[in-house]
Amino acid sequence: MELGMIGLGRMGGNMAQRLLRGGHRVVAYDANGEAVAASQGQGASGAASLEEAVALLTPPRAVWLMLPHGPVTMDIIDRLTPLLAAGDVILDGGNANYKDTIGQAEKLAGYRIELMDVGTSGGVWGLTEGYSLMVGGKLETFRRLEPIFQTLAADKGYCYAGPAGAGHFVKMVHNGVEYALMQAYAEGFELMAAKTEFDLDLAAIAETWRHGSVVRSWLLDLAVAALEQDPGLEGLEAYVEDSGEGRWTVQESVELAVPTPTITLALQQRFRSRQEQPFGAKLLAALRNQFGGHGVRRSG
Repeated sequence: MELGMIGLGRMGGNMAQRLLRGGHRVVAYDANGEAVAASQGQGASGAASLEEAVALLTPPRAVWLMLPHGPVTMDIIDRLTPLLAAGDVILDGGNANYKDTIGQAEKLAGYRIELMDVGTSGGVWGLTEGYSLMVGGKLETFRRLEPIFQTLAADKGYCYAGPAGAGHFVKMVHNGVEYALMQAYAEGFELMAAKTEFDLDLAAIAETWRHGSVVRSWLLDLAVAALEQDPGLEGLEAYVEDSGEGRWTVQESVELAVPTPTITLALQQRFRSRQEQPFGAKLLAALRNQFGGHGVRRSG
């Protein structure tokens, strides 16, 4: 099949390469000309502009966006809309808020252009291992473009999630679960690291857990790699960003009155990791000192 790939960063570039290896024709565009040249070197048809990318595609066109969510993606959709025609499809593979996706789909429907949201997981490993794809949009369009999903995905690694917005909703929850799993591993390994009298080899323990244990997972595989490279993680700061999906998952749980305590606490821990001297902890110390005369550590 034929696909336009807009955005050739860590994910988009690898996805274009995987599609090319699978025998598909890819028209590649990115604001970074070097990324376009690299994709051309792998067999893609490079485009110097959105206009050229659209012109190089055969109607009905399919254009995949692999861009940061929010204003960047919305701007590209707005710029693409007058270039496309009825029957064309835009696939958004970024981590957009599903509510934004629904709004964009309704807007594009007025031009008879379809928006499909493809929640995409796999990171930098997707090129070799395949991606996990959660697709929202019209079922008949999903079926038509299924060869694209089959090539990109790992074995059994894609599904039709439902109408527009469903793919990004499922990916949002996926990332919330990811927060919780990562937090559980982090806490368990921190507890073992604190048991200094045993001098535990955390990398060896993680490797053991990978085989036969009920807690084995790809995340554990990555933990092994990280601990083998830097057993004490001395090269890292205890600073953890969040990219939005965890927040949206917690917000959704409030709106639906569905308790998600583990995911919520995992998100809160990320906030705490970014505070060097949190005011709340200082107030706790001050209160203990006030009511009980408990000792405090003075700054300065």
